[in-house]
Amino acid sequence: MLIARKILAPTDFSEISKAGVRYALEMARGSDAEVLVYHTIEVGGEWKERPPNVAAYHDMLAESRTALEKFLADNFADCINLVEVRCLAEFGTPHLNIVEKAEAEGADMIVMSTHGRTGIDHLILGSTTEKVVARASCPVLVVPRRGRADTMPRAA
Repeated sequence: MLIARKILAPTDFSEISKAGVRYALEMARGSDAEVLVYHTIEVGGEWKERPPNVAAYHDMLAESRTALEKFLADNFADCINLVEVRCLAEFGTPHLNIVEKAEAEGADMIVMSTHGRTGIDHLILGSTTEKVVARASCPVLVVPRRGRADTMPRAA
């Protein structure tokens, strides 16, 4: 059985992503693992069309890092001091960044939530989680959104 020493826990700050981060923190608590809570700032569309403004990117990165720390303090105060946690925010495409960061950090596992979209929403929006599962070189534990009948996380 795999004992995770480093867990990557991506978040988009949504209510749904809290379940994945919570699961990663609880899992780390039981195994003395380090948790890297990771946020990708998606840069596309209008940003690609504009000339680069270094100050704007710097400010956006600083704001995202502050938001990540606040997200953790506001939602996980009960367990954040019980495990080793690092926070990181970077620019990029979420599913690609998550896979690359897991490899670069030597993560033993990625723990992330899924919105559980189906039908046309899934076809249009795709699934960051599915894309990570398809590309990751380490195991990915998928934590379903709360309220689903099957509330147990499943390894992918």
